[in-house]
Amino acid sequence: MNKAYTSLSSRVFDVINILFLLLLVSTMIIPFLNTFALAFSTNFASMQPGIVLWPKEFSIEGFSTVWNRMQLYLPFTNNVIVTVVGTVGHVLLCAMAGYVLVQPRLPGKKLMVSFILVTMMVPGEAIMIPLYVVNKELGLLNTLSALIISGLVSGFSVLLMRNFFFSVPFEMSESARMDGAGDIRIFFTMYLPLAKAGLATVTLFEFVSRWNQFTPALLYINNHAKYTLQIALKSLIIDTDATSSNFIITTNVRMAGIVIALIPLIIIYPYVQKYFVKGIMIGANKE
Repeated sequence: MNKAYTSLSSRVFDVINILFLLLLVSTMIIPFLNTFALAFSTNFASMQPGIVLWPKEFSIEGFSTVWNRMQLYLPFTNNVIVTVVGTVGHVLLCAMAGYVLVQPRLPGKKLMVSFILVTMMVPGEAIMIPLYVVNKELGLLNTLSALIISGLVSGFSVLLMRNFFFSVPFEMSESARMDGAGDIRIFFTMYLPLAKAGLATVTLFEFVSRWNQFTPALLYINNHAKYTLQIALKSLIIDTDATSSNFIITTNVRMAGIVIALIPLIIIYPYVQKYFVKGIMIGANKE
């Protein structure tokens, strides 16, 4: 009887757990499908009330309008430049810093790690004004360089790469040095190839963060020609001055802009997914 009761309790728990997870997934899937359905609907169909999961009248006029008439390709291009250049620079600099921190004979290594941890405790809101002043004094306001430099190095990524590099036996680098290899060659030919999971993890985090960044662009950019995608979407969806008396922004146009912003994230994720879970686990378990 005890076993039967335990088995019944386990089944009830599984059913409740599955129902809860299905409910949780639906709260994410339904808005996602609704966005795509409205984006591929006609102007008139997209303005109808209610939630739709499939286009009522299939059309791509929303994409044509937002891309050509509203020139979304300009902020999209700016976003690509900021994201690609910023992500490559971020991954490279953080990986180099992580490599330095795994050297056993590095003086003051523990102090450096402690300082990095302290920087992670400072909220971003507390340094917004000082960063704005610095960028203003450097003449970087209204330039894409301000967005690329912003967050170019983070303590989280440095420590994550450091943890991955701990998995590389130090004896290998010592043998390479005895054969005449320098630190640059050891770093690029030995450490980076053996830390693909860590590189993929940092790349995914940074790519998503930079592609979706809003506050730095809002803080440093006032020139419409230098707007990034998220600022343009904010103007498209929220601002009333984005409309005029002879042009109404319909729902399918707004949703098309959102879909365009989602496409790069959907494309990149499958390529790094196989490294992502492995990377998180290894990075969390190393000292």
